[in-house]
Amino acid sequence: MPVAELSGVTKRYGEVAALGGISLALERGELVALLGPNGAGKTTAVRILLGLARPTTGHAAVFGQDPASRKARLRRGALLQVAKVPETLRVREHIELFSSYYEKPLPLAETIAAAGLGGIENRLFGDLSGGQKQRVLFALAICGNPGLLLLDEPTVGLDVESRRALWARIRGFVARGGSVLLTTHHLEEADALAHRVVVLNHGRIVAEGTPQEIKARTASSGLEDAFLAIVGQSEEMAQEVMQ
Repeated sequence: MPVAELSGVTKRYGEVAALGGISLALERGELVALLGPNGAGKTTAVRILLGLARPTTGHAAVFGQDPASRKARLRRGALLQVAKVPETLRVREHIELFSSYYEKPLPLAETIAAAGLGGIENRLFGDLSGGQKQRVLFALAICGNPGLLLLDEPTVGLDVESRRALWARIRGFVARGGSVLLTTHHLEEADALAHRVVVLNHGRIVAEGTPQEIKARTASSGLEDAFLAIVGQSEEMAQEVMQ
């Protein structure tokens, strides 16, 4: 059974088709990077797996459960592009509060170590740097001991050092058997972390494979060049169909 699955999923907002019948399965211990230009449908796919949106047609599941169910919520964590927590609580207090929502959370010390928060656990959230705040939000995503992480642009706005530090935390989660669905506009990030890359455009999957396979498809040395070539090709095909 896949950790997370979208099967023939469409999602419409009025006349706008955000997703056009995509199928995607995420296995245990796998990190899948979901790439695409703005408006491609990436965030919609994440919202469906979080139970925040329902497919118009098709089926979505997390550990075989309805994504909106309590069982699914207890087995996944999320770090979204826009996230806020009170700045007047200490790092330790935030983690203790979020951990209390789960039946079998990680021990506090283990969460602090996994997120790289040793030495700052007693500082106020509002006093932290941007990179440190993002590591706290990562800690809140993993403190419930989830098997699945949904990461929507987790390193946006971070400097190179902070981004690389968060990459190390994500790799650690996957090494322990966790699964990750990652959306990012940093193609270097996808190349460095992903076992598999899925490229969306206009709500449809236009390419899928390992980073090496995606690059080989367009004879590109870098994932960014391959991504641009694939999106460009899909745009040309869409124009031909419309004509």
